[in-house]
Amino acid sequence: MPGSREPQGKGAADALDQSRLTHLVGYAASRAALAMRRVFAQNFAPLDLKVVEFSILMLVAANPQVNQKQLGQALDISPPNMAVTLDRLVERGWVERVRSTQDRRAMHIHLTPRGTELAARAEKIAATMENPALRALSAAERALLIELLLKVAGGKGGKRG
Repeated sequence: MPGSREPQGKGAADALDQSRLTHLVGYAASRAALAMRRVFAQNFAPLDLKVVEFSILMLVAANPQVNQKQLGQALDISPPNMAVTLDRLVERGWVERVRSTQDRRAMHIHLTPRGTELAARAEKIAATMENPALRALSAAERALLIELLLKVAGGKGGKRG
């Protein structure tokens, strides 16, 4: 019908010819990242936890002597933004800054008891939250996808078990 427009939404995007984009790794990675962020938001909404906060909690839980600079470098967050984010986590009672016993100038980031409990709950959710979105992949394909994405990102991926 002249003058009518197809409703916006998933159906409208599916109808578009995306062939000039789908061969680009960046486009595919961005589309996948958007889908995974939606999965994260749905699963972590009850905990009122953002992706960056979750990442910090997991890094602090796995690295007892970590400092603010190391966290910022690992997550590619500028020092001022990391300071603000950590201040927010301190205010929420999840982490604390603790002076190093070896170097009195250094401050380490530690989980509080409340942060430890939250990290455990979050890690339990994270262990299975991606399964529905990734059900089309075998376990081997999923492991390969993670390995390749980390390779592209230039990261080592840390220990996997």
